[in-house]
Amino acid sequence: MPSETLTLAFDTSAAHCAAALLLGERVLGTAYEPMKRGQSERLFVFLEELLAAHGYTWQTLDKIGVGIGPGNFTGIRIAVSAARGLAMSLDIPAVGVSNFAAARLGADTGAAVALPAPRDQVYFSSNGDEAKLIDATGAGDALGLPAPDDLVERIARIAAATDTTTPPAPLYIRAADAAPAADQPPRILDDA
Repeated sequence: MPSETLTLAFDTSAAHCAAALLLGERVLGTAYEPMKRGQSERLFVFLEELLAAHGYTWQTLDKIGVGIGPGNFTGIRIAVSAARGLAMSLDIPAVGVSNFAAARLGADTGAAVALPAPRDQVYFSSNGDEAKLIDATGAGDALGLPAPDDLVERIARIAAATDTTTPPAPLYIRAADAAPAADQPPRILDDA
């Protein structure tokens, strides 16, 4: 009898680190820490603590699931980079799961979803249309973002049920709003 797949999923697309460990279809545990900053420094220790709490190590994993957004630009990059690095080093698949797919899990696949965005806006998707940024008042009765521990459990379930060889990539609905530096670049002098 084949062994059940051990899936570790995590998400840093908002002001948190969240993770879930799934064996087959059974959730072994979830972990959640609210944090506005520091996900990159905390993520691997956070994941190791969850694995160790349930008697597992990196080498026992069969699959990685990762939240790809939309959400915080830097947070998404942290999680996706970590998932790709882990998958490569452990020689296991990593599956990217959008927050739209996670919010829809268990609902109608065409259900409208509105996820928090900056400036009183939401990332909105419905009926298979391409996601867009709209004013929050236009979202109506769309599904919202699940709580972080529920979100990451949904990411784990979707990842466990998905067969893919495509590495995860961030889902950005709008471009980063960082402005180029106003300072002139330094002038490089000759060695004379």
